[in-house]
Amino acid sequence: MLSLAHLRQIAEAHADSLSHEVAAFDIRGTTYSDESGPKLIGVVNLSADSWYRESVCLSAEKAIERGMVLKSQGAGLVDVGAESTLPDAALVTGDAQSSKLVPVIKGLTDGGVAVSVETYKSDVARVCLEAGAAVLNLTGSRDSSACYELAAAHEAGVIICFVAGDDVRNVLEIDITKDLFPVMRDYFRREIEKAERVGLRRIFIDPGMGFYYRNLTDGKARVAYQMSTFLNSFRFRKLGFPVCHALPHAFETFGQEVRTAEGFFAVLAALGQTSLFRTHEVGRVKAVLDTMGMIE
Repeated sequence: MLSLAHLRQIAEAHADSLSHEVAAFDIRGTTYSDESGPKLIGVVNLSADSWYRESVCLSAEKAIERGMVLKSQGAGLVDVGAESTLPDAALVTGDAQSSKLVPVIKGLTDGGVAVSVETYKSDVARVCLEAGAAVLNLTGSRDSSACYELAAAHEAGVIICFVAGDDVRNVLEIDITKDLFPVMRDYFRREIEKAERVGLRRIFIDPGMGFYYRNLTDGKARVAYQMSTFLNSFRFRKLGFPVCHALPHAFETFGQEVRTAEGFFAVLAALGQTSLFRTHEVGRVKAVLDTMGMIE
């Protein structure tokens, strides 16, 4: 049961992480730092396989239109992906992804929107950065070194997602019966070292709450794991970089009100000192964060 006593226990057990300083940096004119407050990434899905129907746009025109709306609602970045992360979704070749992504990136960039591109392929990353993408939302480690080098060369940022496996479409099992923080910490340390080696400094770390691990099929267990990870996110501050979270869902408890779930998870992520919130529901989540910010 989530309670004030539970929150106090987490905070006291890891008090040395609460105020640890993390890097501050600019991406396309926006400053990401503790002082500037939390930021939002809106979502545009170019794949018909994506389950969040409100975010699916099957033409460049509709995708650009949605991206502009998300910016007006408060998104500092708009994350665009051309392949669903659902386990049974169709695999999409790099060329096919790029052909969908490039017109959207160019259209949004021309409209003053900073674009994040979700991919685990270095060939897609290269084309998208050349088209004007500001951030790579990197959902795999197989091509990570090449992606870091590309991002550094384009003065872009990277969201390093924790993935148990080579990429989000080839995930392994994840043991939620123990504290996964040491495993994630070691993963992020390895990836950060690779990124810094090529001069990349604009880094977010993402524990990967939205990935569909094959052994994590019990909904209640999954939600409990996600909740605990959100509340413990501040422990990653010792790595020196801000935390990003993709806000998940909880059909088991929210049912027909599932579109309100991201607002609930945003509260937990904010308590865990998350800096960047990836959400399909920008307006709802912004309202939640603005309200939480009223308490000094």
